[in-house]
Amino acid sequence: MRVTVGQDPETGRGQQRSFTHHGNEETAKAVQAQLVALHGVRKMPAPPSTAAMTVRELLGRFLDSSHTWSPNTWRSHGSAAKLISRDRFSQVRLDRMTPDSMERAISRWVQAGLSVSVISGRFRVLHAAISWALDNKLILQDPLEGMSTPSRPHPRLHLRPGEVRKLLIAADAAVDKARAQLQEHPNMRGYILRLFRAEQDALLIRLAADSGARRGELVALRTTDLTGRVLAINRASQDGIIGPVKNHLNGQLTLGSGTAAYWHEHVRSWAKFTAGARKSSGDGGEGAWLFSATPERSTPLLPNGLGQRFRKLAHAAGLPEATLHRLRHTVGTFLVSQGKILQASARLRHKDVATTLREYAHALPLNDEDIADTLDNLYGLSTALAPPAA
Repeated sequence: MRVTVGQDPETGRGQQRSFTHHGNEETAKAVQAQLVALHGVRKMPAPPSTAAMTVRELLGRFLDSSHTWSPNTWRSHGSAAKLISRDRFSQVRLDRMTPDSMERAISRWVQAGLSVSVISGRFRVLHAAISWALDNKLILQDPLEGMSTPSRPHPRLHLRPGEVRKLLIAADAAVDKARAQLQEHPNMRGYILRLFRAEQDALLIRLAADSGARRGELVALRTTDLTGRVLAINRASQDGIIGPVKNHLNGQLTLGSGTAAYWHEHVRSWAKFTAGARKSSGDGGEGAWLFSATPERSTPLLPNGLGQRFRKLAHAAGLPEATLHRLRHTVGTFLVSQGKILQASARLRHKDVATTLREYAHALPLNDEDIADTLDNLYGLSTALAPPAA
């Protein structure tokens, strides 16, 4: 007797299995019913025609559909999809794709010298496209089901406290130099701008190392976002467009007294420039932009502009490899190393604690001494005699 036990993933035809029974017709029917109950499957619907589309076609349809992504996500997904579409893997049909074919493509990319982050980005956009296709019934099953994601990049590289102090020393030295030059050349616009920007650089280092804010969040800050020592982060700049913060997670955090005092003094000392510009423009709404090219603070800096300022300061401090984002990782690494995982997740405004653990698990403190002692007592090892001397 034959029982349909599955379906061919390419043709959609049923796959049967033969069974032999020794007995009469009555017992054969009973056994057949049992076999159907144990091994039989209902007839599966034929796969949709879209299941035969290629990876390139899938990515095209995926990017052309509506998504509530941030500009950064659009840019990263679009870039990764474009690179995949140029690769021969893009010609693979979805109904013939397997984890093995994906692994071969990844191995080829590794041999070509692509970094782990680039390969991970390609896998993420492909996985997102497949999930979208499943939700929209374009395919019936995940061709990469059971496949683990590529290994993540190395742990986030933070700046050590000594390196942060070097940045602060370099920034404060630039402020002192600019202030001395302005005293020698009072009321000259060029020297006024030099002092203003030097103070902003010094505030930037303090604020980034204290709050752990992202670059886009820093450039979107207004002078009124700090109340006492409590900083509100409610907006971010992405490609020069001010919008919501990442994951729409607004937040409040307390700054160190030194950082807060520097912010308030910087805003107060340049208030005459800012007030005049806002009065002439008729802008009486929100506060002026904190990081701007001029003391009038009429427009915010672009994220890239803030990054360029930091790079110049890092070179002056003898830290050419330092980046602004690594100050964020300094905050996360330090808090997690102190066992303050929830505080790190809240300060960095991660989507969930799992994100914090995934990014900073390497910094978790080794605090298993009590466990070692418990196991020692469990096995009676603490009372065992030491091995005899040789």
